[in-house]
Amino acid sequence: MPRFAANVSTMFPDLPVAERFGAARAIGFEAVEYLFPYAEGPGEIRRRLRETGVRMILLNTPLGDASAGERGLAAVPGRQADFKDHFEQALCYARTLDVPMIHVMAGVVADEQRNDAEVLFAENIRHAADAAATHGIRILLEPLNDEDTPGYFLTLTAETRRLIQAIGRDNVRMQYDLYHRQIMEGNLARGIADNLDLIAHIQFSSVPGRHEPQFGEVNLPYLFDVCDRLGYDGWIGCEYRPMTTVAEGLGWGRPYGLGPNP
Repeated sequence: MPRFAANVSTMFPDLPVAERFGAARAIGFEAVEYLFPYAEGPGEIRRRLRETGVRMILLNTPLGDASAGERGLAAVPGRQADFKDHFEQALCYARTLDVPMIHVMAGVVADEQRNDAEVLFAENIRHAADAAATHGIRILLEPLNDEDTPGYFLTLTAETRRLIQAIGRDNVRMQYDLYHRQIMEGNLARGIADNLDLIAHIQFSSVPGRHEPQFGEVNLPYLFDVCDRLGYDGWIGCEYRPMTTVAEGLGWGRPYGLGPNP
């Protein structure tokens, strides 16, 4: 049966972040993603994880100056020192919180910078992977769609696969987000099957809207079954915004043991 992790950065928008961990546990989630935890100290988050009994399985490297359009720095020429600082911060949180996966944000790159950016990106990811490997942590690379994030360095599954293979580190893997893949490529079940050897984490939300599985154009429960049939044993992250409330929209999760206790 698929294992689902609640994304406390996008779910439960009616609750303060501090209360979302307990809310996730109360409806059956045993794990959470927390994309950008840097507004609070890792000690406070660790206390919350212990109190609620949930595991934190994923965080992202910092965006940088989001107001200026930055979406990570790993591939951005001239920002290598800043990237290393950001990654050290992410690694500190991951180590303190026993988080097994760090999604490294590649960043927005101009077309004329792409050749330099690829060389830099590979160098930065090798540095991150080597630092993370000593702690048993995986580095994840995720292609995003270019409608929501124009100019993002990674947008296609094939190019992400090529880069992971060229980087040549066993702990560098792919984060496969069904929302982004549907917008960019479609053919989602085939994409999972063709890249299962490199996929370490899957995320989903509806297309359009980024809501629960019962909305939109994609048969997400079918794809959850595909993951099971293929033997995928990682987590599936619920990176969606509830249409109304999490509880009202959780009908999709009942076959998987999610929902309030009767």
